[in-house]
Amino acid sequence: MKFLACIDFLLEYSIPLMAGVLLALIGANTVPETYAAFLYEWPHPSASFSFLINDIFMVFFFGLVTKEITQNCLPGGALHPLKKAINPLLGTLGGVVTPIVVYLIYIGITRHKELLPGWGIPTATDIALAWLVARAAFGAGHPAVSFLLLLAIVDDGVGLFIIAFFYPNLSHPVTPVYLLLVLIGMGVAYLLREKAVGSCWPYLLAGGGISWLGLYFSGVHPALALVPIIPFLPARDGDETAPFHTFERFFKKPVLLGLIGFGLANAGVAFSSIGPATWAVLLALLIGKTVGVFTFSYVAIRLGFPLPSGMTVKALFVAALTAAIGMTVALFVAGIAFTDPTLQGAAKMGALFSFGIAPVVLFIAKRMRLRA
Repeated sequence: MKFLACIDFLLEYSIPLMAGVLLALIGANTVPETYAAFLYEWPHPSASFSFLINDIFMVFFFGLVTKEITQNCLPGGALHPLKKAINPLLGTLGGVVTPIVVYLIYIGITRHKELLPGWGIPTATDIALAWLVARAAFGAGHPAVSFLLLLAIVDDGVGLFIIAFFYPNLSHPVTPVYLLLVLIGMGVAYLLREKAVGSCWPYLLAGGGISWLGLYFSGVHPALALVPIIPFLPARDGDETAPFHTFERFFKKPVLLGLIGFGLANAGVAFSSIGPATWAVLLALLIGKTVGVFTFSYVAIRLGFPLPSGMTVKALFVAALTAAIGMTVALFVAGIAFTDPTLQGAAKMGALFSFGIAPVVLFIAKRMRLRA
């Protein structure tokens, strides 16, 4: 019992993820060559630690996120009826457009035109960090968590689109025809549901596996493979043995503990000189995300699209601020947006600094007494 209580404590305060971030920063700044070899060559270059974490492990993280969103879209959930999902979707639009505007305004004021390729860096929210910070700030059952999850997962989808079409990988170009495999995977999941298959494993291995191959070969990040599959898992009222619920029970704690690997694989930033790119990225995330999400969502309220049930305007502001944590996603985009090591390093420092928003969110949420 003490061991389980210890595990719950670690998960409650997101300690595995924080430990991974810390280890990554130490490795990147003390033994950078060893750290890079660990990420991209161990246990094998074709199946490296980075690949196993980002392309396979994170599939289940995004699956859990999709499960929570789907559950909140069902009758009685914070996003039911679906009209309530329109508000966070409009917030997503603000959270993508406004950071770009702030970034470009910064360039216009400072006249650092060499920063233009980095406009896509502040567009995406770090869903792993934002989710865990939101759970700590609001409590796991608070509707603001569902609001932020829906916003973040659509936001990351937009971010992947930006990466694919504006920062293409010439050695692995986007091949949309393979996305047909995602539709086939969804069809398999639908048939399994129609046959009343009572285990989550056929849905994950068959439907999810085909979806993963489709995303991987199309050039889109395969971590999203379970996003179109999870909604097909049967969820019978009051039946905790239904696949929809057994999936979460089986994967939740291992995935949250495994986020130490996510932090270790993605947060390794070599401390470099701070420059204009640092402030461009940080201000675009802090001001652009917060203002964009809050303003667009507030306008949506005025247009008749309410916030999720039980969510206040104060909670909306804190959720919008939480969405400004761009860290690992922004680090990834910074790495492909700039070829100049100096600009790249400075931009990554701005993404790293966005993690400092987390304690601010926790402080404000506590002062406003928002925790459920």
